[in-house]
Amino acid sequence: MQLTLEFGGGLELLCDSIKIHNVNVEPQGEEKKITVRHLLSWVRTNLIKERPEMFMKGDTVRPGVLVLINDCDWELSGQLETVLEEKDVVVFISTLHGG
Repeated sequence: MQLTLEFGGGLELLCDSIKIHNVNVEPQGEEKKITVRHLLSWVRTNLIKERPEMFMKGDTVRPGVLVLINDCDWELSGQLETVLEEKDVVVFISTLHGG
């Protein structure tokens, strides 16, 4: 499944300072669908180059990371159980900044 992943608010620094990634994510096992839960695991394994704890806590994003799926807050679409579709755009933005 072709997806566009965008990282902002400093999260791009965890991915070799690359903000936009056009990726191909395959479903796991017998699953035909890809959920955000699966995508986050894939991102941690394949894109995050350093300090994954700054992006994830457990199996979800850290508090303070805004997730948008096609410009819609993931909290409105089911969070981890949101089913992704071909060519979806998923944006991760850190809202936490040093002072």
